[in-house]
Amino acid sequence: MQSEVSVHGLSFRPLISEEEIRQKVVEMGASITEAYRERNPIFLGILNGCFVFMADLVRACDLPCEVSFIKLASYEGLQSTGEVKTHIGLEADIKDRHVILVEDIIDTGKTLHSFLPVLAAFKPASISLAALIVKPEAIVYPIDIAYKGFDIENKFIVGYGLDYDGHARNLKGIYQLSMETP
Repeated sequence: MQSEVSVHGLSFRPLISEEEIRQKVVEMGASITEAYRERNPIFLGILNGCFVFMADLVRACDLPCEVSFIKLASYEGLQSTGEVKTHIGLEADIKDRHVILVEDIIDTGKTLHSFLPVLAAFKPASISLAALIVKPEAIVYPIDIAYKGFDIENKFIVGYGLDYDGHARNLKGIYQLSMETP
């Protein structure tokens, strides 16, 4: 893992290595496999950030399943806008299906707080949440997370699908902003 990376002129230091992520995703996949073995769940990923995590998570699950995506956004630059926008809506039929909603990161919880009632209106059999990263001290809207990867400090991060203005998603590990900016 690189000792430090630069993205748009900001420095980021290593936080979670590629190997630590891999081990956690394998653990999460085993738990999901145990819980959903006979249920044929549909993994519903929230783009863009979840795509790397979701690909690895689905491959770590040893069970029949389907995959679909939606695109919600609330971030611009380093800050949340406070408004959740739907850019790509739900295309899969989830009525009476077991849905595993896959999110890369949960900080305030506002995106999911806004979206979960919309998802529930499609009448799935169940909705569970799998999140790779959770920032407990940032949570304003508590969310039930069935499958959780890592709890981290409330600092800006990039890598493993997470970006800063579209950049750094391809980093294999997760990096934390070295110095918070005003």
